[in-house]
This record gives sequence, structure tokens and C-alpha cells, in this order.
Amino acid sequence: MENIVRIVGAGLAGSEAAYQLARRGVAVELFEMRPQRMTEAHSTGHFGELVCSNSLRSNSLTAPAGLLKEEMRRLDSLVIRTAEANRVPAGSALAVDRELFARSLTEAVEALDRVRILRREIQEIPDGIVILASGPLTSQALSRQLTSLLGEEHLYFYDAISPIVTVESIDAAVAFRASRYGRDGDDYLNLPMTGQEYDRFVDALLSAERVATRDFERFVPFEGCMPIEEMADRGRETLAFGPMRAVGLVDPRTGKQPYAVVQLRQENRERTLYNLVGCQTKMTYPEQRRVFGMIPGLEKAEFVRLGSLHRNTFVNSPLHLRPTLQWRRRSTLFFAGQMIGVEGYIESAATGLLAGINAARLVAEKEPIVPPPTTALGALLRYITDPERKRFQPMNVNFGLIPSLPAKVPGKAKKEMLARRALADMDAWIVDAMRRTETASCKPTTNPETALAR
Repeated sequence: MENIVRIVGAGLAGSEAAYQLARRGVAVELFEMRPQRMTEAHSTGHFGELVCSNSLRSNSLTAPAGLLKEEMRRLDSLVIRTAEANRVPAGSALAVDRELFARSLTEAVEALDRVRILRREIQEIPDGIVILASGPLTSQALSRQLTSLLGEEHLYFYDAISPIVTVESIDAAVAFRASRYGRDGDDYLNLPMTGQEYDRFVDALLSAERVATRDFERFVPFEGCMPIEEMADRGRETLAFGPMRAVGLVDPRTGKQPYAVVQLRQENRERTLYNLVGCQTKMTYPEQRRVFGMIPGLEKAEFVRLGSLHRNTFVNSPLHLRPTLQWRRRSTLFFAGQMIGVEGYIESAATGLLAGINAARLVAEKEPIVPPPTTALGALLRYITDPERKRFQPMNVNFGLIPSLPAKVPGKAKKEMLARRALADMDAWIVDAMRRTETASCKPTTNPETALAR
């Protein structure tokens, strides 16, 4: 096996993968087309440039993003270490000075002895062991090759994402299980609306603040991708005759057909997460919580993912990727970062971290490995690579993805116990799966008990 790994893309995932490989003694060729060829969103040639928020979200272990960051610390993440060195005040969140963070990350990767940086566009996937981490704004030439490899129906260029809520936060006194005319059994949860409730909801949609569409996201909407608020713009009854039509459904509380209904579709096997069907949106996040919280049954909803509609090149990972992040049809090709269907900075970096570890193991002729599903990273990987998933959309890390505890535990205590278990299992995994073949610096760096108290 050739003792070199080629990485396409020096964003968060590519930079993290390069570091993980270099610290394991593997030579790396890191390809980045900026600044020779810029994207529509980036303004510099720095690695890991943050183009949206400057926040890597909560540091608390009772938040899924905080738990994932702690797991990454224990795996010696360069991205997390660089972020902490360039943080700015943001309460309990880890936020950074964008320019200093990107510059520091670039300098750190440039300083790695075994990493050779090549500033040029890659139009075809190289031979040998490759980590493809070219991001959501993959160049047109490389996108064409991916389309040829994966099939046009398995490479997506626009997200139409509906919000996802936890099942335990849905009011069971309001929701009822049924499908229109009983055609699909009881696969859907239904939230019925009266005429007055529907009118108030439409008024809120029409007045809600919306995210401005950037130039590189502009396209002619197709019906299956239309934001719910734009459908409402067409006329007050558009939703009632479209995604919220109530025909074929009977509210068991009244014995009658509701005026309108919002359907929720099961998102995972465990039935802990449900997405709001037809509710893809360009509303701002605060407005989404306010407006969707007006739907009967969702007044106390816990949103684990909010909706969006934007350009985003990503692959149909459940069909194409193993949990190790290898392509099912070529074990020497890894995918990482946002293009595999993870949402968020840390999620992208975390997948680059694992791809780097597994590519190094492949060089050393060792079996690739995957964290336990009880960890935040393991649960996220299980979700995005589940071959039985039929409707795949990008996902943030969230507690709804992690297997439940043996006994029911309420509120914050549940999250604390999930975090405690995740960190204990991550530590055991590091010791059992990695100590014999990896460097000593990969052993646990923090006690789970003290980390939880942080």
C-alpha cells in the first residue's frame, strides 16, 4: 500500500484529516484550489475559513455539540484546539475570531513536516488512498465526475430541509397516528388544525423574517423544494390544498376531518425523531421556533434541527458510505465533511478526524474503526450511513440520535447520563481499539467525571 494519502479540500474536515495523518507518521498531499480559484462564498485562501457563523456552538456537555467537542478533544482534534486558542466571548458557546482562527489553522497545517500543500484545483479524484473533503461548494468539474461515479440521483445540489423535533416533546394529547386514507398504516404523526389556527399560522408565515438568499444560491425553485412561506405567498389556502391538506384523515378527538394538518414523518428507527413534512423554509432560526411553535402539539417542541434551503453538494451517504467513511465501491476512497450530509462546523471536522484516522490505518494495513453508537460521533455516523434510510437529508449531531438509556430519566439528568456514558465509551474505545496501533498521545486526556462537571 502506497504510504501517502491525498486529501482534496483544506476546509475543517480536510485540515483535521491532514493533522491526524501527519501525527501518525503518514505523508500527505493536501490539495486546495483557493486562492487560485475562489468559491462564491469564500474571501481568502486560508484553511477552514468560516463563511457563516463564527460559533462552534455550546461547550456544555448537556448539549450535543458540547459532547461532540469533548470527544474530539480526547482524540486530539487540531480544529478544536485552534478554536480554543482563538476564541472570543460568547457565554457558554465556543466562538472564534474568524480571521485569526483560519490563519492559525493554516499555519498549523503548513507547519506539519509530512504535509505537502498543493494550491490547485482537482478535477478528477486521484488514485491511491484519497480523502475527498471538497465541501458543499465542490467545483463544477469535480462535481461532474462525482455525478458520473455515484449517479445523478445520488448527488444533490440543493438542500430542502424541514425541521426535526424529538418525539417526547410533541403533545401526545394532540397528535394522532394515521396516514391519508390509511394507505401507509400509522407511519405518520398528525397535528390537526382548526380554521382559526390555520389562519394564525399562515399570518405568522407571511410576516416572519426570512434569510436573504445569496447570489450563489439563486435558482428557480421546483415544487418539492419550495419554502413553506413562499407557498403561503401564493395564496392563503395554498398550504391547505398542498402539504397540509387534511383529506383522508380523521381527528379521533372530534371524529371529523380537520381543516388542515401538519404531518410528521419518522426520522430514525428508534422513533425518537420526527421531521415536519413539507416545512422546508428560509425563515430565520428564531422565527422558525416561534412560527412552528404555533402548530397545535408543538408548543413545547424541542428542535434538534431547523429548516433550510440552500445550495449544498452532498452524497447519498446511506447508499454509498460505510460507517468508516469509505466508499462502498472503493475502500481506498474516503469522504468527509459537509459533503457527506453532516450539518455544522464541528460535525464536518469530526468526520475529517475519523477519515484521517482510518486512512492512516489503511496505510498501516489495519482494519478501519468506528466509535461506539453510544458516543456522539458514533451515533452521527450510524445515522448518515444507515443503508436502510430511504429519505436522506443532512443532520446535526443531537441526543435523539444516541441510543436511549435503559431506564427513563427526565430532562437535564437524562442528557448528563447520556454524556457520561458517551465519554466512558469513547475512552474505552480509544484504549481498546487504538492504543496498540496508534501513538501514545491518543490516549484519553480528560476524566469523564471531571469533564462533565466542566
